[in-house]
Amino acid sequence: PSPRFRPFSPVPAQGPGRRRQRLPAARALQAAGEVLAVAAGLKPALLWECGPAGAAELRRYLQRLRAAGLLAARLHVLALGGSALVLRPGPALARLLRARPAPLLDVSAARGRPALLGPAEARALRRRLAALLGRLRHAEAAAAEPVTASEAAAGEWSPCAVAGVLLGYPAVYSLAEGAENCLALTPLRVFTAQAACPRIKDGLRVRICSFSVPESLCAELRDLLDAWCSELREAFAAQSDFVDLCISSEVVSLPAVAL
Repeated sequence: PSPRFRPFSPVPAQGPGRRRQRLPAARALQAAGEVLAVAAGLKPALLWECGPAGAAELRRYLQRLRAAGLLAARLHVLALGGSALVLRPGPALARLLRARPAPLLDVSAARGRPALLGPAEARALRRRLAALLGRLRHAEAAAAEPVTASEAAAGEWSPCAVAGVLLGYPAVYSLAEGAENCLALTPLRVFTAQAACPRIKDGLRVRICSFSVPESLCAELRDLLDAWCSELREAFAAQSDFVDLCISSEVVSLPAVAL
């Protein structure tokens, strides 16, 4: 690692009588880079699989990154069951308050193929986000705490839609928790944004964002996809932690897709 920043690993899992299991060095560098991308405003949130250690361990990890001088922005940890979203309250609030929410794509197996949902479903999602919005307002007001945390109660969120909105995807999959999806063997266009982060390590490339949309809907969603690219490029120009942004896409068809 570069002498400018020597990363330390978060602890993804820990149980009674077991040794603390740390991430490999390469994954620890990526983890620090992804958190820095949130702090730098390149992405509104980061989805983190907490494991048995829980969101409390993640919060301690973020506090250590701040103590090491890597992070300046205040962050919030929103626990979602066994996962958590790391986000900046201010940008997350702005995203939730947008007049034009991200469209919902119904990918339930019962429908048979992906389809755009109407404005009524989008309004229902915004009502579900209302409780989270209030919590983020509270986090934004808690200026004394550099890393705040809260937990979404059961029924406040669904793994696909709410997380997709907060992660900043231009279109969001909608699927009931535990339901099967219809994306197996469906051509999906996967968009990936990467950038170099010399502040952490020379030569390190960090995945800023990755999401997919059904290829059959790309033409209908073209304006939103172009807007997402433009917003990312604008955010990239406004920061100095990352260089050499690359946005790419490819079409894949997989035998199974987990959401």
